[in-house]
Amino acid sequence: MQNERDAESPTIGAWTKRCYLAGRALMDATLRPYDLGSTQWYVLWHLANAGPVVQRDLGRALELERATLSGIVATLVRKGLVQQTSDGDDQRQRLLTLTRSGTALWRKLPDLSFIHQAAFDGIDEADLATTIRVLRLATERLQTLSRGMS
Repeated sequence: MQNERDAESPTIGAWTKRCYLAGRALMDATLRPYDLGSTQWYVLWHLANAGPVVQRDLGRALELERATLSGIVATLVRKGLVQQTSDGDDQRQRLLTLTRSGTALWRKLPDLSFIHQAAFDGIDEADLATTIRVLRLATERLQTLSRGMS
């Protein structure tokens, strides 16, 4: 009986994943004409809004594995959207900066806030605040547990 109920009414984790995947699919479809993926967009967003950043710090901010970020940055450099230089303080670190082409593309990209609006408009603010609070707490608990296992 329990398994039948689970199949009909997925867990909070399943709904969280489904919502994330649906939003990401819409984001990817919107960015496809610009030859960008959602993770590339996040890198550009960070550089456009926070300015140049050391690659290691960007990986932490976006919670991306080092190898994953390296591949994304290499692609953006190859496309001429991001410049990667040695950081003045530590020559081993790579400083990432938007190029002129990257800045021009960023200005042409569509506003993706419609995704958030489509998902959450009309939902009570208190419900959204509760959802955020619960997911943040659950995330913190799981991250703490994971660090304890490392």
